[in-house]
Amino acid sequence: MRAELKAKIIQVCDKKIAAKGDSVGVSFYAFFANKNDDPELLMEAATWWIQTHQLDHFEKAAKIKAMVIEGE
Repeated sequence: MRAELKAKIIQVCDKKIAAKGDSVGVSFYAFFANKNDDPELLMEAATWWIQTHQLDHFEKAAKIKAMVIEGE
């Protein structure tokens, strides 16, 4: 996963956790604007989320952040 996407995921997870607490969930769509202006990056996130890790549609933001930091 490219550094740009890792940074974005961590930033969004931190913001959601700060606003709603440790139990807040996210989907990979949370890391993108409603307008799909970077389809390659979106597909990279979707591949990591769905194919590589077989995650549910919504997962705890804290779990996703930890996975990204650990390099999974």
